[in-house]
Amino acid sequence: MLKRPGIIILALAVALLPVLPVPNFWVTQANYIGLYSIVCIGLVLLTGVGGLTSFGQAAFVGLGAYATGYLTTQFGLSSWLGLLAGLVITGICAYALGTITLRMSGHYLPLATIAWGLSLYFLFGNMEWLGKYDGISGISPISLFGISLDTGRSIYYLIWFFALSAVWVSVNLLNSRPGRAMRALKGGTGMAEAMGVNTAQYKITVFVLAALFAAISGWLYAHFQRAVNPTPFGLNMGIQYLMMAVIGGAGHVWGGLLGALIMTLLQDKLQVWLPSLLGTNGNIEIIVYGLILILILQYAQEGIWPFVVNIWRRVMPAKAPASAAKADTAGDGAAVPLSTRSKPDAGAVILEVDKARKEFGGLVAVNDVSFQLKSADIIGLIGPNGAGKSTMFNLISGVFGVTRGKIMFNGEPIDRLGARQIVARGLGRTFQHVQLLPTMSVLENVAIGAHLRTGRGHLKNVAAAMFRLDRAQECALLQEAEHQLRRVGLGDYLHVEAGSLALGQQRILEIARALCSDPILLLLDEPAAGLRYKEKQALADLLRQLRDEGMSILLVEHDMDFVMELTDHLVVMEFGTKISEGTPEQVQNDPVVLEAYLGGVD
Repeated sequence: MLKRPGIIILALAVALLPVLPVPNFWVTQANYIGLYSIVCIGLVLLTGVGGLTSFGQAAFVGLGAYATGYLTTQFGLSSWLGLLAGLVITGICAYALGTITLRMSGHYLPLATIAWGLSLYFLFGNMEWLGKYDGISGISPISLFGISLDTGRSIYYLIWFFALSAVWVSVNLLNSRPGRAMRALKGGTGMAEAMGVNTAQYKITVFVLAALFAAISGWLYAHFQRAVNPTPFGLNMGIQYLMMAVIGGAGHVWGGLLGALIMTLLQDKLQVWLPSLLGTNGNIEIIVYGLILILILQYAQEGIWPFVVNIWRRVMPAKAPASAAKADTAGDGAAVPLSTRSKPDAGAVILEVDKARKEFGGLVAVNDVSFQLKSADIIGLIGPNGAGKSTMFNLISGVFGVTRGKIMFNGEPIDRLGARQIVARGLGRTFQHVQLLPTMSVLENVAIGAHLRTGRGHLKNVAAAMFRLDRAQECALLQEAEHQLRRVGLGDYLHVEAGSLALGQQRILEIARALCSDPILLLLDEPAAGLRYKEKQALADLLRQLRDEGMSILLVEHDMDFVMELTDHLVVMEFGTKISEGTPEQVQNDPVVLEAYLGGVD
């Protein structure tokens, strides 16, 4: 992230360029860099953050350009109404396309973006009322406070106002509750849904936001050029936009601006140098672009921006903030502690599994298993590998639906609910294989767990985050995350990247994230795996403390010493069937269990 001194330097450079005695060509190049930056920042949100690759952003640029071009030339409307119309048309189009195509995964999604990008491109070129391939000319300049922005120097500040505003709102958004949900998309939907994130909704949101950024760029482009035709909105330009974002650093907002700067200047120089070196004309620079992209993907997969950041940190080292909440809010408002659920009375049945069965085709993974879990108890679900424990966990947490049988949680059936609906009812979980966002801080990873504890109204939350109107809410979320991290002994790692932690610490982090959802039942899938002896003892003490506070815990674990010392009750499974149930002492002496684990006793 670019800190205040760097932002000041950048702002001064942007502000002074057109007033300096520089050639008009320089200003024109700066205008194009600003226009491309707006599109690339949208691609950072879509591709680098959301993990959704699109080759069709140039078509959305075209929608914004054609909308304002048509309305201003045919009906004499204000350019600002043209902007509004472009945003509305692009938003509707992006929502429709996103609803259809974002269900795809793998290589099908990029192919789909190529398909609709080409479709819009040929639509522009074949519509009589849009001028076909000749396009629309005679577009009036933008008028601002009675001033006509009819030259490159006069429109320069407006272009860069939108470019820097795009950076500002994007940074604000990503450092917020909905922003963390968007960043979680790249790590897959399983963990995000288990934390209460509506991944389908956030995919469409980030897709539409990227399209709206592209439409703004198109609006500015149309009034800057005073004419539009289909050529700049084809697949080639869509590929170039994506290359700019990747080369700059697709995972970093400022990388979008840097990529636009590098590629625009490089293109200009290559168009001059290559013909003089090779003695031929043509789009040879595209070949060089491809080689550069291959080298960056090989040696700098995060783009060039991280190298800039590393150099900047050496020059201007940053100090880690002492308080998570103060770090993010810095006087934007006092945090109100998040509300918490009341725990059920001790001894009350909060989880009842009644003849739960799960079939995968002809394979019976869970075979009519029944058991109960009472409030403030710790139950262990044990058995040999392949016994069906994890499948049972996934049935309870909503990852799978039961084939038949019932699962009741706190008096309510949950066997037909999804993971997002179940976590909202007070059931938190960890995973057998750690699922974290490695490049996000420990604090931010844990804050994802509190996603459902505040902020109702999706679009309202996104808008508030973009304009920093959610700082008090954000402060409360980060305070809660910090509290849970200190509670589990990770208070010294708040601002460390989660991927740099040892495996044992990552498992503890997952427990803190689950606690952040304010559960009354905690599902722990092999929480002691990878922990050293003292870490296991500390974990056992933590779980006992949680039980004493009224928390109910169901855990799967292979470390029998850990399980026997910790749990109040055990359920033993083998080949999907429950073979024993009782206290640790009863289970240890059960011949059926000894047979399953040891192959029999003499």
